[in-house]
Amino acid sequence: MKVIIDLCIIPLGVGVSVSDYIAACHDILEDKNLQTNLHAYGTNIEGEWDTVMAAVKKCHEKIHEMGAPRISTQIKLGTRTDREQTMLDKINSVTTKRKSSG
Repeated sequence: MKVIIDLCIIPLGVGVSVSDYIAACHDILEDKNLQTNLHAYGTNIEGEWDTVMAAVKKCHEKIHEMGAPRISTQIKLGTRTDREQTMLDKINSVTTKRKSSG
């Protein structure tokens, strides 16, 4: 089953900057060949359910290995069975409707 998730991982107990931890997580996502879109407060990820969830687990493992004693993670996810839809499809749908209504 395909899934699109919005992932926000927050390492706790590591100081103010967390970019090194997020960069390490992105390396994991890239190694799994997942489609990603980094944004200011998280990352959109699309792929097969098991692959995506295994990558999220690896991100947690890596961030703990890097010294974070705690991690708080928020995940929003969506699936659909009526058709396949990518992250780009979803964005293009809204963009097209905005252009046609203006």
